[in-house]
Amino acid sequence: MLILSFDTATEVATSALVRDGEVLGERASRASRVLADAEELLAAAGCEPADLDGIAVGTGPGSYTGLRMGLVTARALSFSLGVPVAGVSTLTALAHGAPGAVPVLDARRGEVFTLRDGVPSVLRPDELGVEPGARYVGDGAVRYRQAIEGAGGEVPDDASDLHVPWARHHAVLAEGFGPAERAQPIYLRVPDARVFPAPPGKL
Repeated sequence: MLILSFDTATEVATSALVRDGEVLGERASRASRVLADAEELLAAAGCEPADLDGIAVGTGPGSYTGLRMGLVTARALSFSLGVPVAGVSTLTALAHGAPGAVPVLDARRGEVFTLRDGVPSVLRPDELGVEPGARYVGDGAVRYRQAIEGAGGEVPDDASDLHVPWARHHAVLAEGFGPAERAQPIYLRVPDARVFPAPPGKL
């Protein structure tokens, strides 16, 4: 099964082309390049878009804008190619890349996204409940390294690949491929941008 996977929930967007568990290629760039990266991965592997059997897309939590870009891309590709889609939590994929570690993404506003009893949650860093000796990965772990390590936790070096939600893990974790609209973003709070009603008499 040939799967194109990508995640745009964090500042580092990743994409990968995986066939039957074998990674044919993988990229790390930014959300705005995900479609170009996908095209280049297919070309480098000698594959055509029509060869795809499935698309795996990261569903967050993460950047509202980034998530929308990834999901729109997945839906556009699914519609044009007739390929089914599966959504994969960015936190779950991050944890899969670092077995035994706690995934922590920077949620901004002085908060982090993490898994609490397997459920995506948004917390303040001091609510993480750091366990001494446990390992924490993700851009949130890097940002709040001092607090985590001060509580006895371990955080890999800032440049470690363990902090990146690599798209190869999405391909492995993807299941239940189906209509693209079933892949819904994980929103744990309202987006930063809000739409306010126009004043009376204004368009």
